[in-house]
Amino acid sequence: MAWTWRFEKADGTEAEPPLEPEEFSTQGDAESWIGETWRELADGGVDQVSLLEDTKKIYGPMALQA
Repeated sequence: MAWTWRFEKADGTEAEPPLEPEEFSTQGDAESWIGETWRELADGGVDQVSLLEDTKKIYGPMALQA
């Protein structure tokens, strides 16, 4: 089981993240990472993210604007 983030523009289309996307072994690790990097992602053109467990969307989209 892998946890990943989908990076999106405000209209829901996929965005190229300014950071190398990672796979996480737990939901908590994925959420900690987004908590540490959301500003850099937002500054790099990512408007929102969705959390995926393998291919199943767990939640999102979640806006990255402060």
